Amino acid sequence: MPELGSGVQMPALVDTTIRLLSQEPLAGRMPTADLLRLAETLDGAGFAYLEVSGGGVFDSAVHRGVESPWERIRALKARTKTPLAMALRGRFLVGSRPVGADFARRFVASAAESGIDVFRLHDPLNDVSNLREAGEAITGAEREFDAGLVYGSGHTGETEDLVEQAKKLPELGAVRILLHDPSSSLEPHRAHELIGALREASGLPVGLYCQGAAGNALAAALEAVRAGADLVSCALYPIALTLHRVSGEVLATSLAGLGQDAGVDADALWRASELVDEHLGDEPVTPMAPRIAVRAAEHRLPPGLVAALDNHLRAQTAGDRLDEVLDELLRVREEVGWPPLAAPIGQILASQALLNVLSGTRYLTMIDELRALVAGRYGSPPGSIDPTVRRAAELLADGVPEAEPIDLEWLSDEAEGLAASDEELLLLALFGDEARPLLEAIRGRHAGADSLGASGVDQARAERIREVVRIVQESGVGEITIDEGGMRVSVRRTPDPIEPVLASAASEGAVAEAEDVFSPPEAPGDGIVRVEAPMVGTFYRAPQPGAPPFVEEGDAVGPGQTLCILEAMKLMNEVKADVEAVVRAIHVGNAEPVEFGQLLIELEPINGRPLGL
Repeated sequence: MPELGSGVQMPALVDTTIRLLSQEPLAGRMPTADLLRLAETLDGAGFAYLEVSGGGVFDSAVHRGVESPWERIRALKARTKTPLAMALRGRFLVGSRPVGADFARRFVASAAESGIDVFRLHDPLNDVSNLREAGEAITGAEREFDAGLVYGSGHTGETEDLVEQAKKLPELGAVRILLHDPSSSLEPHRAHELIGALREASGLPVGLYCQGAAGNALAAALEAVRAGADLVSCALYPIALTLHRVSGEVLATSLAGLGQDAGVDADALWRASELVDEHLGDEPVTPMAPRIAVRAAEHRLPPGLVAALDNHLRAQTAGDRLDEVLDELLRVREEVGWPPLAAPIGQILASQALLNVLSGTRYLTMIDELRALVAGRYGSPPGSIDPTVRRAAELLADGVPEAEPIDLEWLSDEAEGLAASDEELLLLALFGDEARPLLEAIRGRHAGADSLGASGVDQARAERIREVVRIVQESGVGEITIDEGGMRVSVRRTPDPIEPVLASAASEGAVAEAEDVFSPPEAPGDGIVRVEAPMVGTFYRAPQPGAPPFVEEGDAVGPGQTLCILEAMKLMNEVKADVEAVVRAIHVGNAEPVEFGQLLIELEPINGRPLGL
């Protein structure tokens, strides 16, 4: 941590940009290669650590079905020296079901092995007894355990509740408390009050994770530092602007001006912001309409939760009932003990409020997760549960079996051939059938990625060669040659299509040649343009699972229009049309592996006719 000469500790900053770029609504907007470049820039900026993963990241990765969240962590770790952090939801970890001690141990071990150094662990109900199992796993893995306390329950006596929970954290092995405000409701004077109270009660350093529009989050962060906060979260300016976070550039400059220099290079952050702005500056991002932001602030609710409710209501042609649902959400919170609205508890309460309003009855139907919450299977909320709601949950539970705990050994037998490692098994256990497309894509990718190893190249060298190919593909340089351990590898662009060849290591060396992937396709004598695979990879017809395909047979396309995606070496490569044409045939199925030069799509040039005719 930065320190003054007098021995007074200066605050440190933690950047959350990579995590936010890897979850909705921004997931997929920045290619992995550019995200890794961004990490390298942030690595030298002076942050205490970079928070790169969490529940939202895992959820987005599973639903996109392209890249493993574990692979993303390892790729980031290989390019950075700054400690990497992950956010966990207590016994829920990164999912929506609580798990047991063995599961938590194996998950934390996988995360630590992949490259996570710091775990920010909070319980969505602020029941810190729920942190014990994961906390023990973190300390057992010899990683840093930062315990979060969630602000924003709205319950009378919230300060006293938080202080009591803070007193229990040192004996759980926490080395820091992080006051976490997911609802954008922490006012500056409350931040000052709570930072001091939590530090005094626990004897631990206290930091702040907050968000909020109209400058509230920045004001809360500055007040927290004035009260002695040792760590504050932030994000790069384009992300802060989009998602109502605290801008790292502004916070670092403000703290320096107040004599609380956090040691973060604001100029480096502006350079990093330029990288992000290349992908967000002109790209439409799902907007947070002022109407939604205002209602979130007024009701002290997470803006994303209000936006999700609004989307559901519009889908049911009931968009005019948002205020009614928000009022019902407040009532449901009170009846089930004033839990904070951190994920996944906020989603559970919002779903029940939506059901109550649209059905016109209260608790005639109760979602399974709310029954589990009322039954105490997720822990204890801050307040008391309404007896009528408790009785309704008991009546509706009659004859409904409780969810069985996840049996990893049984699942391992069932998933043979699909989950080839502990980390993949954990994904399947946490997300069920939703994880299958991702795991199948990984299996297909690995099946096509063993060619280097089959050529007699060890795994470390194979990874090095793939990295050199990536550099050539992305940088525009003509040729790169490396000599390493008796092997000489050259990767160069050539004007003519040459299939990549990798010879076994020998005294004269081995050579890998890659074609220029941007060479335009040429039409054969019949006038049909054959779009062929410029590399070995996995073919995807759509930007993510469930999304419409980029093109269908019979569609008219223009120059520069994306036809498909080829995933290779964890990079997403768009294949685009070079001419105005009609799609005549698509020769590869979605998520199928393809070889270099394999025919993907046939286009018939339009020859001057208007598109669509």
